[in-house]
Amino acid sequence: MRELIDLQKRLLPDVLEIMQQRYAILRSIDVLQPIGRRALAENTNLTERSVRSEIEFLQGQDLIRITSKGMFITKEGKLILERLSSFMSDIMGLRVLETKLRNTLSIKQVIVVPGNSDKHEWVKQEMGKACVHYLKTMIGDKSIIAVTGGTTMAAVATMMTPLQQNTSTLFVPARGGIGEKVENQANTIAAEMARKANGEYRLLYVPDPLSESAYQSIIQEPMVNETLKQIRSATIVMHGIGDALTMAYRRKTSEVIIKKLQQHEAVSEAFGYYFDENGNIVHKVRTVGIQLEDLQHIPYVITIAGGKSKSQAIASYFKRGKSDLLITDEAAAEEILRGI
Repeated sequence: MRELIDLQKRLLPDVLEIMQQRYAILRSIDVLQPIGRRALAENTNLTERSVRSEIEFLQGQDLIRITSKGMFITKEGKLILERLSSFMSDIMGLRVLETKLRNTLSIKQVIVVPGNSDKHEWVKQEMGKACVHYLKTMIGDKSIIAVTGGTTMAAVATMMTPLQQNTSTLFVPARGGIGEKVENQANTIAAEMARKANGEYRLLYVPDPLSESAYQSIIQEPMVNETLKQIRSATIVMHGIGDALTMAYRRKTSEVIIKKLQQHEAVSEAFGYYFDENGNIVHKVRTVGIQLEDLQHIPYVITIAGGKSKSQAIASYFKRGKSDLLITDEAAAEEILRGI
């Protein structure tokens, strides 16, 4: 396959470029539907004139449907996307990136989607779709799935679809909330995933972070204690990785701690732990929920994070944190490899 692609690139470069362009347009319509022509042009970085001609072609092939609300992908278009997925990943060099990143980060599996989620929201949704697809391959009976908050995890919830039939799936928040937008809270995301996956959910109404006295008091509450047991019994954890200072400000962290993070050059955050570029823990926030050490006892840990701006944070986390799968984007993967 690799040799054939290399030959095609030399003999028929225009054909491959057109394939990539039309594939990108179909993928964007699939993720963002219903979508208008102007919005599609912005999301694919093409001119409206180019988009117009491609839309006419795709409509003529019965791959998209145009309505007053916008464009939708047809069943035939969806089928084409699925069949082309692996081939296009090879053409774009994503398979090579996955192999290099897997070896560099010493992780079992890596999935790289095209694009840069810093610039395009649809790239996060592509990561979400990849996560849902993987989830369906390893979900078991009576699975408990713990999820963290954040915009990337919210994208996973957006792309969630019904999981396997005859299985009992429980979604739980991996930790308390940090007082940000409600749609990005772990509670909201867990409930949304459960609704779309035809599963059940439990909520954890606890702020993050907590003082030591508040923590000791709150974990004695029967309802909180019961939910914590379910969280720590999770069979799957899905989490993101945050930029250290960004997360510190979102938590309304004191100036003393901010200075500490800056002095120790913290670059990443996950589960309330702040890491420097070598993966050393430089600060820990008291949180209710999954702790870093709990990951060692959880069968499957899925990390979802992308964007060029997150590359250093991702590399930092993987020097310390446990994960079985990293789902990221092309921009982050290239920057990680370039930095290392």
